[in-house]
Amino acid sequence: MGGGGGANEWNEDALLKKPFQKEKQSKVAHRQVATDEWDREEARNQRFHFLALDAYARHKKMVNDYILYYGGKKEDFKRSGENDKTDLDIIRENHRFLWREEDEADMNWEKRLSKKYYDKLFKEYCIADLTKYKENKFGFRWRHEKEVVSGKGQFSCGSKHCDEKEGLKSWEVNFGYVEHGEKKNALVKLRLCPECSYKLNFHHR
Repeated sequence: MGGGGGANEWNEDALLKKPFQKEKQSKVAHRQVATDEWDREEARNQRFHFLALDAYARHKKMVNDYILYYGGKKEDFKRSGENDKTDLDIIRENHRFLWREEDEADMNWEKRLSKKYYDKLFKEYCIADLTKYKENKFGFRWRHEKEVVSGKGQFSCGSKHCDEKEGLKSWEVNFGYVEHGEKKNALVKLRLCPECSYKLNFHHR
């Protein structure tokens, strides 16, 4: 009976088997499939670590990776500072002794920066550079806040290199100057000691 039962079970399995059905096999992932999955996981990990870096660290990594894959030197990535300008450079380039309406017609950010500096100056008295007085060359500029607070140019001599406080005299000077290729004039006021007043009027004695 045991043998007959086995035959019946085999016949039943044979009847239930679909035509052309393959024998059951344990599924083993193809090597390429496993490789692709590993690559995707590695890419996800790299992206996670890359995004976790700060901006500067990301920049350094990208530069190093570029050099690793394409060759070159880090020096090739260093930007030239040859044309860099400070705020002071910008102010000097766009300086106006007196700002007029026409000067404000076409304002870019460089001019706005220079105008902002100009607006902070005090334009009642000037500071004078008299070092080339014998050549009849004078330099004048407006006072800044620190000089106003200390009294420089009003309660002490307005000459750049003099701090005399006695015998000060007020002068009005027609200051002629060239600015951005254009000749201009401005009436300015000075407070000078006797010695510096002599220098100012050296050619008008």
